[in-house]
Amino acid sequence: MRSPPSNSANGSETVHPQVAAATGHPQVAAATGHPQVAAATVPLIAVAHGSRDPRSARVVTAAVAAIRARHPELDVRVCFLDLTAPSVDQVLDAVAAEGHSTAVVVPLLLGSAYHARVDLPGILAAARARHPQLSVFPSDVLGHDPRLVAAVRERIVAAGIATDDAETGVVLAAVGSSDPSANDRTRALAAVLSEGTGWGVETCFVTSAEPTVGQAITRLRSRGAGRIAIAPWFLAPGRLTDRLGRAALEVAPDAVFADTIGAHPSVAEVALDRYASGRAQTFQTQAKRSA
Repeated sequence: MRSPPSNSANGSETVHPQVAAATGHPQVAAATGHPQVAAATVPLIAVAHGSRDPRSARVVTAAVAAIRARHPELDVRVCFLDLTAPSVDQVLDAVAAEGHSTAVVVPLLLGSAYHARVDLPGILAAARARHPQLSVFPSDVLGHDPRLVAAVRERIVAAGIATDDAETGVVLAAVGSSDPSANDRTRALAAVLSEGTGWGVETCFVTSAEPTVGQAITRLRSRGAGRIAIAPWFLAPGRLTDRLGRAALEVAPDAVFADTIGAHPSVAEVALDRYASGRAQTFQTQAKRSA
């Protein structure tokens, strides 16, 4: 039996095709009036969930380090919504104090629920009020990008489950939301994850919604699954993944646990895509202001 995972921080580096066009603008330094910004790019501010569990920050830091490794010319910073330092406020205040006029915020979030729709926009609005000279552009969340679903599939295979293993049932375990539509979107990932495999896949929620992991395991067994694999739809491990592991082992003591997505190369790839899209917004805004 493989124990619930505690960490995932492996990744590799490739060159992102879009960032070359999004790493700077000749007018930015002149507009700030700060010579130390003259060679700077628009900062990429990666925002993650916070956690009291130190494993979470370690894995998030590794994922952000993979972004830096791909593009050392980028000014990449990491911050957290709560429970872990530095906070979003602290990083935005530092960016403003250094004389930057623009920043792109990339939420390292796998769902578009409360944190993405309410919490983070409120934090950014307050930052704009404190620093009217700083234009802050939020990108889309990492979300349900197919590359991240493929990353989960790779984590399952790395845990010893072959893609053609039709006897294994996979539980895709996510954080639940108070927003039913967000939960519905997450449930739909089960079909995407199963594509190209022999697995039966059920989504479960660790909080706020059903099915629970126990209910998902029961459904899979009723469909003939002889072995159970637990696949976290989590970027990093922490208290919730520990809770998930304990609950799963109560029902399936021989369950196999895949690792969290962690610093999989696809995280950096998707984050850089989000940054490039956010950077394009800054160019469009600057063009409108100068027109």
